[in-house]
Amino acid sequence: MKRFTYIILVICFYNLPLHSQSYIGHTLDNYSGIHGIITNPSAVTDSRMRTDVNLFSVSTFAGSDYFSIEFSDLNNEDGFDFEDDVDQNPMNNNQFFLNFDVLGPSFMFNLSPKHSLGFTSRLRAFLNLNNINGELYESLSKDFDTAENFNFEMNDFTGTTHVWGEIGITYGRILLDQQSHFLKGGITLKYLQGGGTAFAGSPALEGQYDAMNEILTTSGTLNYGFSTDFNGEDFEFEATGSGFGGDIGFIYEFRNTPDLDSLTKKDNKYKFKLGLSLTDIGKVSYDDTDFTAYNLNNTASTSELENKTLEEFLDDNYEGNQRFLNSKISLPTALHFIADYNFTKRLYVSLNGSFSLVSNNKEQANRIINTVTATPRFETRIFSFYLPVSIRQYDGFAAGAGLRLGPLTIGSASLITSLLSDSSKTADLYVGLKVPIYQ
Repeated sequence: MKRFTYIILVICFYNLPLHSQSYIGHTLDNYSGIHGIITNPSAVTDSRMRTDVNLFSVSTFAGSDYFSIEFSDLNNEDGFDFEDDVDQNPMNNNQFFLNFDVLGPSFMFNLSPKHSLGFTSRLRAFLNLNNINGELYESLSKDFDTAENFNFEMNDFTGTTHVWGEIGITYGRILLDQQSHFLKGGITLKYLQGGGTAFAGSPALEGQYDAMNEILTTSGTLNYGFSTDFNGEDFEFEATGSGFGGDIGFIYEFRNTPDLDSLTKKDNKYKFKLGLSLTDIGKVSYDDTDFTAYNLNNTASTSELENKTLEEFLDDNYEGNQRFLNSKISLPTALHFIADYNFTKRLYVSLNGSFSLVSNNKEQANRIINTVTATPRFETRIFSFYLPVSIRQYDGFAAGAGLRLGPLTIGSASLITSLLSDSSKTADLYVGLKVPIYQ
């Protein structure tokens, strides 16, 4: 069954805004092992891990500049009420985003002192709503149950929900090893299995709502489509699409301990290191995508929404051109950089950034949220503790904490601000369990 309402109202299911990068803070750890190659595949070689086997890890990051929540309200004696305890900030171009990333059975190992391999399996879900009018979104989510008139304007609206799986193989090798200068590179090739997608877009849409007469007058166009087995009621993952993707990355280290043998893998040898990587290059192709283009130049009674789905409302009131197309959904391609400085043997501070290479008005595509993070950390073989401080697109400042204790990793890059601030627009959480075998 077709579900345009799924892509618009799925956010309501995630009322607590849980960002688009995964395992923030942990991937910088020199003992992150298999998690490090997610953002830079060159991390697979010259690792402090002889072998690293991931059993199960999950990371979620989401939010919106429309919602903000004070997490202390979750403990109210009267309970948490979404209508009363969540602040709403409707604008002409509100943004919603969600990333859910499950790292399944995965492992990495050394082929030789200069060559390494890694294998990863991931299940990923992304949702982006870009440039949606906040007042229109609020009225749609409430079936226009409002007593106020309003006008709205929306330009370059896009929305994409996508679920897919990845099987990846990573190869990394040392490219340069000359006393103080060290360079390594890596590449990940991925086979992509599309689990389903729904997408929508409107280059321009404007209108007025007459609350007394429950009349909606609109002018513009709306396109939406979905893979045939994808709906919002009883979704089950089935490989209905396929494609190929990849990551590539490099890490340079300036080493102030040239007396250490570069083949001795158990020690960190750098004073500072710089990393650059490009991730999520590729697309997933779907055959016979159900696509409808609507002409919204009309007037309609919103009282019909009491007994109709949004899709039925559109079909009954607007001219639509339905056809089946082959669609390609772009992965959230991103550029990452890292600068990491070693103050002492166990104390480090890093600066890293993640930037989307996908514009927010591109249709049939997902994108990450631009973020710059500074992370001081205490690091040993068995234990690490980190305090990431970030500047996030659409939200601003965020601070969190995370730790690694043997096989267990847990953290949140927004934990501190979520607990202490008056309102939060983003939140994230990750946890992982693996079998680390150190050098």
